[in-house]
Amino acid sequence: MSRIDLLPGAGPVLPLRQALYRAGRDYKGGITGLALTMQVDPEALQKKLKWDFDGRWLSPDEMEDVIRETADPRVLTALTRPAGVVWYKPTPVPATRDALKAVGELLRKEGEFVGSLHDGAADNVWQAHEVAALEHHGNEVIRAVLGIMAGARAAMEARQDG
Repeated sequence: MSRIDLLPGAGPVLPLRQALYRAGRDYKGGITGLALTMQVDPEALQKKLKWDFDGRWLSPDEMEDVIRETADPRVLTALTRPAGVVWYKPTPVPATRDALKAVGELLRKEGEFVGSLHDGAADNVWQAHEVAALEHHGNEVIRAVLGIMAGARAAMEARQDG
């Protein structure tokens, strides 16, 4: 197995093959550790996850296993982006005053980011990397807000049941 990272400098928004490669490399124990968890041949998985090789590909069952074991947000984003949807893992965040302030701070920072794109979009010509970055940050805001909503619901339901 190669210890050299073949995909240096990869950003938060990746095509599916690159996202799968990165998820395997970042898994505890790397692709070998992932293969052992999935109970498949490490060399075969290494070849299937190689981001720049077109000869082999994961089976649907292997793809499910990689997604389940890594739970890598880059893979989930790469899978859902072509359909124009946002994935959301229901992880309740306490809907406290501090958590709401944190979401407000996140929205402020993301607003500053969007404002920084203003100069680049002044001519109304968006570059692919600008759109990808905008989508990534927008999806982060959506996930943060949905987490607060799930936390509020969980707190309400706990109070009603207890």
